[in-house]
Amino acid sequence: MAWRPGLADAPRHSEIFAAGDEASGAGLALALALDALRAGDADPLADAPDTRPWLWVQDKEALRRTGRPYRPGLPPALRDRLIHVAARSPEDALFALEEGLRCRELAFVLGEIAGNPRALSFTAARRLSLAAEKHGVPLWLVRIDAARDLGSARMRWEVHAAPSPRPRWNPQAPGAASWRGELFRTRSHLPGTWLLREDEGRLMAASVGVRASTGSARAGEGRANFNIRSA
Repeated sequence: MAWRPGLADAPRHSEIFAAGDEASGAGLALALALDALRAGDADPLADAPDTRPWLWVQDKEALRRTGRPYRPGLPPALRDRLIHVAARSPEDALFALEEGLRCRELAFVLGEIAGNPRALSFTAARRLSLAAEKHGVPLWLVRIDAARDLGSARMRWEVHAAPSPRPRWNPQAPGAASWRGELFRTRSHLPGTWLLREDEGRLMAASVGVRASTGSARAGEGRANFNIRSA
């Protein structure tokens, strides 16, 4: 079974748990956001392509562990629309995220918060969910090196980079960005392990197994091909 996770019931608030030593979390968040934008632009009822800016917020520890966004490495459709906020603390990051979600002039919001700070309580997460749903601005919150906790996001992933398939016409060329993710909370699909990959201009998820009773999805060798961090 294959499906497009970025479009499933249009979740306004999603969380992605990922390790800080790879770009899998932010890479998947960008892929999900881009796929949702492409689907919106393809809608016959859309007046014009969505060219609104988007917001990327990092707290200080997330920035230290993963680095700043590298604009030339972003998907071309998103490079010139980025607004980046480097917050001094988790509290400041949460404030910036909530304010961004209240602005309908943003296409979407991406956040990165490291660990399990006290500020990111269930109540704080619920505030983000409510703001995203009320104002119609999607949020993808990447949890860097964080343990799973209570959260209000409708869709929650734990992801790792996965090997990319070799391009059919040039086996030496870089393959499509790929992720192996455990979907452990969702309202639209059964939890389980999925392989996420670009397929003919769409981000697709294909099942690779049922959810294990304990543990998380294992990381595959290789990395996603978004070079989204500065050196």
